[in-house]
Amino acid sequence: MPRLSLVIPVYNEEENLERLYAEITEAMNTVSNDYEVVVTDDASCDRSWHILSDLVRRDSRWRAQRFAFNCGETAASAAGMKAARGEVIVTLDADLQNDPRDIPKFLEALEQADCVCGSRVHERADNWLRRASSKTANWVRNKLSDEEIADAGCTYRAFKRECLHEIKFFRGAHRFLPTLFRMEGRKVVEIPITPRERFAGESKYGVWNRLFKSFVDLLAVRWMKSRKLGYQIAEMKEGT
Repeated sequence: MPRLSLVIPVYNEEENLERLYAEITEAMNTVSNDYEVVVTDDASCDRSWHILSDLVRRDSRWRAQRFAFNCGETAASAAGMKAARGEVIVTLDADLQNDPRDIPKFLEALEQADCVCGSRVHERADNWLRRASSKTANWVRNKLSDEEIADAGCTYRAFKRECLHEIKFFRGAHRFLPTLFRMEGRKVVEIPITPRERFAGESKYGVWNRLFKSFVDLLAVRWMKSRKLGYQIAEMKEGT
């Protein structure tokens, strides 16, 4: 079994996949050969699945699965995590805005934590509307979920496999994994990453997804935190 699993959801990214493969291969040459890449195609309507099938034939470290119909980013991410075999999981996007060369930084930070989240602390390589919507969404998420995550919208993360054991996924859950991990007593830290411009294609998520559509999910997380069980075993005795 590989030690490290890179989990990537894909939807209509035909122009980015070959370059993504090249960048991951180059970056991992400096890390380890003991890894796999698990890609879930969310029923793309372009040539993404054809390209992924070719990548799998060329490189046995790549594994790909395809949904029968479009299910959304959370489902694609969750399906990839379920199929992953590594003891450490790294999630990143297929649009090349996440630089694979940051993976060593994630792994180093993971030695002192259970989950490491990327934070685009520098000026983002987006237009003003997307920057404004992201900042607003981060503020709202942190305010309502009682968190202090600088960049909750960034899904470039690394975490230990056991973090997933008690997690129940729901639509939109991928946005709140750090909060869900902390609710289970896991240590979550952030590291700075440098954002990059999208290489090709179009963003699938705009202001509606970043703020308004995730608002109901945020209320669900807030409710879960307020109703979380809290107890501590003082003593236990067992018969022989």
